[in-house]
Amino acid sequence: MRRLAALPARAVLSATISVLVLGLSGCAQEPVPPMPEPSPFSTATPGPQTAPQAPLPAPEALTAVLQQLADPSIPGEQKVALVQHATAEDGPALDRFAKATVDGGLAPLTFRAADLTWSPTDYGDVVATVTAESANPGPQAPPFTFPMQFTPYEGAWQLTRDTADQLLELGPPPPPEPPR
Repeated sequence: MRRLAALPARAVLSATISVLVLGLSGCAQEPVPPMPEPSPFSTATPGPQTAPQAPLPAPEALTAVLQQLADPSIPGEQKVALVQHATAEDGPALDRFAKATVDGGLAPLTFRAADLTWSPTDYGDVVATVTAESANPGPQAPPFTFPMQFTPYEGAWQLTRDTADQLLELGPPPPPEPPR
């Protein structure tokens, strides 16, 4: 925890946003249709993936995932479902993220998602430009903007593991400092 306290507010905000992106889920308006299967009679090499024939989710469905990730009142083990491929071992890291936003004076965070588009590489995933802003903006905590990717999961959305790994430090907590 001392490491987080020593970080500048911008680093804490960046880390907080990363955590939020990883694990928050929101409701999708419509399920993403399955990727079309290639014809067994086709001899052509596969080309670029086509976008799903479904509407993009509402920006609020994606930002709701991030709001939940940043919410210190939600236990980390309940946030695991918000991040793709997250496990129970990631729960403490998700707790640390939310706590860091509070300790850094950044909470509550608000999120805006813009420029939503289907992922050109991961069928059914959505890429959005997300801006996180502290309730206490200022020179030490300017808004933070980062491209984030979300994947559909059981009728909702998750932050992709790749995005979460870029923004959050998932894994075991650091060992406690020895007493002095």
